[in-house]
Amino acid sequence: MTTTIPITVKGAEKLKAELHKLKTKDRPDVIAAIAEARSHGDLSENAEYEAAKDRQGFIEGRIKEIEGKLTAAKVIDPSTLDAGGKVVFGATVDLEDEDSGNAVTYQIVGEDEADLKLGLINVGSPIARALIGKEEGDTAEVQAPGGVRRYEITGVRYL
Repeated sequence: MTTTIPITVKGAEKLKAELHKLKTKDRPDVIAAIAEARSHGDLSENAEYEAAKDRQGFIEGRIKEIEGKLTAAKVIDPSTLDAGGKVVFGATVDLEDEDSGNAVTYQIVGEDEADLKLGLINVGSPIARALIGKEEGDTAEVQAPGGVRRYEITGVRYL
């Protein structure tokens, strides 16, 4: 049974760009490095050769991983969503911390796209799970390391 992995259009483009770079630049570069290291003779004590082979193994593994993810991906364009104001995958959510009054904005994205510094949170994270299904004006309770945090949803957008 194949499970689908939700991913935004931007996330899918980022993975495709990485795959393209791995196949068109990194793979040929490492093949050339292996050939160069081989030309130095004895492979049993050739650190350059070992390092290049290790790098090749990493590149080939990453290519397989990305291809698998793209095959299983269900690409979702948040701008085409009509979720009636509810928080769903791909939504951008404005929150206000009820204790501190600090405002934050997060977009709920797939695992490979998540980057907290950019406001992109994994759909499987505790805060995303607490937000899914809620709408503007609702309060989400998130179990954080320091205890329960309460956030008021001040806006839901599909960008």
